[in-house]
Amino acid sequence: MTLEFVKTCPVCGADSFTDWLTCQDNLVSGEAFTIQQCRECDFKLTNPRPTPDSIGRYYQSSEYISHSDTRKGLISQLYHSVRSITLKQKVSLIDSLQPGRGQLLDVGCGSGYFLAEAKEAGWQVSGMEPDEQARAQAIQRTGHTIAPSLPELPVKSPFDVVTLWHVLEHIHALEDTLQWFKAHIRTGGHLVIAVPNYESWDAKAYRREWAAFDVPRHLYHFAPKTLGKLLAKHGFQIQEQKPMLFDAFYVNLLSTKNRDGKPAYLESFLNGLRSNWEAYRNGGNYSSVIYIAKAV
Repeated sequence: MTLEFVKTCPVCGADSFTDWLTCQDNLVSGEAFTIQQCRECDFKLTNPRPTPDSIGRYYQSSEYISHSDTRKGLISQLYHSVRSITLKQKVSLIDSLQPGRGQLLDVGCGSGYFLAEAKEAGWQVSGMEPDEQARAQAIQRTGHTIAPSLPELPVKSPFDVVTLWHVLEHIHALEDTLQWFKAHIRTGGHLVIAVPNYESWDAKAYRREWAAFDVPRHLYHFAPKTLGKLLAKHGFQIQEQKPMLFDAFYVNLLSTKNRDGKPAYLESFLNGLRSNWEAYRNGGNYSSVIYIAKAV
């Protein structure tokens, strides 16, 4: 295992961290990883972490649905059943931001379902996906060339909307990537980011077993306050936050599986309801949050 240390906070630039939580990689390796927090701004990140060259093996699992597209097991079947609903919700969201449609880039597009749905709705679509297997599926599904990295993406004009659906937390070069977005999204265009929220009720309930910590694949761990500061630093202003209600149920299922070795379906359903209800009552700290930010 080749590890690297992050020496400065990407949010505030401070160089002092303290250990916050140790979690296990329950998907692939069984190894333990430490989540640290910045002493100045409380931003949380997996540190140390696998290097860009060594992280790939931590994605090699048939249970990693966005890459393998597997339908094996009840959890995967539930994921795919809900996806048909959430895809339409996502396209409806970007339609509301740009009613005349326009240029859309989906970063970390996986096997291309969202891009295909957006293309059908009239968007001019582009995609980036580093995983070779998922990228091949996305190319077949959309009929478009999908780039393996942002520098290899042919950009003819600024994008109207760039989306990252549970992707930002995976990106090693976080600040460089946000700078790339600022340079390639038109002024007034939108950056749409969906990430887990460690301030949610279910994150506090399951603690180190909370599935959305997902170390070491999740390099960063976001909450509304710190993500807002990070985006502002790179020229984006959060305009709105929206809940991903289904995520609470899915994350609870995986969290009980982490804890018990198998999912507890009734508990997960009830705790998903409770997590969403607590977020609704107490400031919007949902299990996963969509942040709609404008390029200013």
